[in-house]
Amino acid sequence: MFTGIVEELGEVTAVEQLDDASRFRLRGPVVTEGAKHGDSIAVNGVCLTVVDLGEHEFTADVMAETLNRSSLGALTTGSRVNLERPMALGGRLGGHIVQGHVDGTGHILERRPSENWEIVKISLPAALTRYVVEKGSITVDGVSLTVVDAGPDYFTISLIPTTLALTTLGLKGPGDPVNLEVDVIAKYVERLLGNGAPETGEDAK
Repeated sequence: MFTGIVEELGEVTAVEQLDDASRFRLRGPVVTEGAKHGDSIAVNGVCLTVVDLGEHEFTADVMAETLNRSSLGALTTGSRVNLERPMALGGRLGGHIVQGHVDGTGHILERRPSENWEIVKISLPAALTRYVVEKGSITVDGVSLTVVDAGPDYFTISLIPTTLALTTLGLKGPGDPVNLEVDVIAKYVERLLGNGAPETGEDAK
């Protein structure tokens, strides 16, 4: 489990195309400290498994399903990425519960800078609209954020200078893709309220 609090702005140092997957080598001195083979590291909000480790670098394999569902397929050598290690048991939940399982991608539609923050408008896939609410939580490229406004096919977020300086959200412009993970609690609530739940009692007759 992750929290959406990015630890480090890393960099893709190599991309190897395989038959039905890609192998990424990523530089991240902070997240690789103490890391070992098999550990998880979130890359732009996608939970990846460490396959190999080098000096301040790690390698991860990304299967076709992940490449199709996320924006990782657009990464090239030199791309900057948000990196986060899983939350340690007993650690502080600084953002919200983030699984590292991307639900879909959006695109930055507009950026409106202000003196002390910046409003960013992002497109929202129709299948995810029902999970996004004003003042609710959403993960964008692995960053835990609060929804400012939720429209029928978009939402807006407000970014403080620290987020702009220390994550990829300060580097992306209109048209750039971002990974989206909605609040998992909303999905469980929907399921428990009867959408796809098994029938019981009178309903089962």
